[in-house]
Formats: sequence, C-alpha cells, structure tokens
Amino acid sequence: MRRVAEALYLIAITLWVGGLWVVGYLVAPVLFAHLGDRQLAGQMAGRLFTLIGWIGLGAAAYLAVFLVGRWGAAFLKRAVFWLALVMAAMAAVQLFGIQPLMEQLKLQALPREVMESVLRDRFATWHGVSSVLYLVQSLLGLWLVIWSGRGLR
Repeated sequence: MRRVAEALYLIAITLWVGGLWVVGYLVAPVLFAHLGDRQLAGQMAGRLFTLIGWIGLGAAAYLAVFLVGRWGAAFLKRAVFWLALVMAAMAAVQLFGIQPLMEQLKLQALPREVMESVLRDRFATWHGVSSVLYLVQSLLGLWLVIWSGRGLR
C-alpha cells in the first residue's frame, strides 16, 4: 500500500505541474494563434484553466493527506507541503476570485466582446494579474517537482 501511495503522490505532482505548463504555455497560445476567433479561443482556454485549477486543488489535497500520513505533525516542516499549499492557494484565488470576476466583466460587456467595450482596461488588468499569478504558480510547480523526493524521504 505504501508504494501505491508514493506512486499517487508523484502522479499528482506530475499531473498538476505538467498540466499547468501544457495548458498555459502550449495549448492556450496555440488556441489563440490558430483558431482565428479570439473570443472562442478565450472561452476554450478559460475552460482549460478552470480544469487545471480543479486538478491542482485535488492534487494539493492528496499531497497534504499523503504528507500528513507520512510525516505526522512534522509535515509542517516539509517545504514540499508549503509549496503545495501556496500553489493551491493561488489556484483557489484564480478559480474563485479572478476567473468569476473576469466572467462577470465579459457578461457586462455583452453584446460586445469585452475587449471592444468600456470594460477593456479592467479586464486587461485582471487578465494581467491572472497571468502573473499563473506564472508564479508554474515556477513554484517546477520547484515542487525538483523537491518532490523530499516528501518521500
């Protein structure tokens, strides 16, 4: 059972961090470059960002359970735990704060596209905040991958 738990720990990290990088830096740019419809590309990218956010929260929950089971109260001394916690907090801010706010701005702009409306600047600001948060989360994810072995030893 221990090997299964360890394998799931590594799979959770791989899925979460790999998903962050694939969605954010491969799929989303390809959507915008090749779909020809920026609004549709944005909708599809938004759905993928939501999906990877939920994957991140699920992975973080498993990592926390695994680390508590492995280390007991000493899990608080593990950098892997704190990295996962900070990344999960960022995912939650994206999912429950920034993304709903951006969706609301899009709805307020209807029937126009938000980037063609008076809400353009607010949307662009929140999009920028979201992008920076995603970049930080992605970089912390690399750190999590590098340190993932520390959660096993």
